[in-house]
Amino acid sequence: MADRTRRRVLAALGGTVAVGLAGCSQGGDSGATPTETDAMTETETTDGMDDEMTEGDTDGEMDGNAHVRVAHLSPDAPNVDVYVDGSAVLEDVAFTDVSGYLELAPGTHTVEITAAGDMSTSVFEQDLELAAADYTIAAAGELAEDGKAFSPLVLEDNRESPGENMSRVRLVHAAPDAPAVDVTVNATGAAIFDDVAYGETSSTTVEANDYTIQVRAANENNDGQIVLDQDISLNGGTGYTVFAAGYLSPDDEPTDEALQLVVAQDTQ
Repeated sequence: MADRTRRRVLAALGGTVAVGLAGCSQGGDSGATPTETDAMTETETTDGMDDEMTEGDTDGEMDGNAHVRVAHLSPDAPNVDVYVDGSAVLEDVAFTDVSGYLELAPGTHTVEITAAGDMSTSVFEQDLELAAADYTIAAAGELAEDGKAFSPLVLEDNRESPGENMSRVRLVHAAPDAPAVDVTVNATGAAIFDDVAYGETSSTTVEANDYTIQVRAANENNDGQIVLDQDISLNGGTGYTVFAAGYLSPDDEPTDEALQLVVAQDTQ
């Protein structure tokens, strides 16, 4: 990763300006009940704090701490290390890896992502203001000059139970060469997510079950070309984040990481 890439990324991010909590379009309905999506809001930075991250599984609002996990979704980036306030908290994170939740005191912290084993090669450095809540930092985009700019998404997570026989599912579109997508259920053809573009998220609740879901090029009737189908199992009382990651056309891209759905459990 060249120095010019780091300069381009940091310039695009605006140095230490506030980072928004990513949100987006509404989920579709197929007998499922859409929930309210994450709101896009901006936060201002404040004085930093020095507490290190420790592993924690409880909800941030309950214990007064921020809980943060990291997902590596940049298909042309190498393995990475993650630093908080200058200390390494995750090492050698590979593409599609999603860490467990780490505990951090609320406040403003400097988060940096570097090439694994090489702190001098930094692709992201930002002051993030974290409340007593739960977050996913998704390293998304590409390092290639002609690709989608590398720019992590900071998502506020909902880790509450959706109900005994229900599953909450959030889709995060992080496939840089893919268009906006609809997601349908193979058995019925009904849409559970509608017109979700790159960098956006959408949430819904469905009955707990095993599903084959289809990712389609978005259109008005939710019957566009199927670009991926994948089986997923959803347990009752559990929330999940499904990351669409990789390349739709890997033969034309810097790496051969093909489009896939990476399923991470939000609730413990």
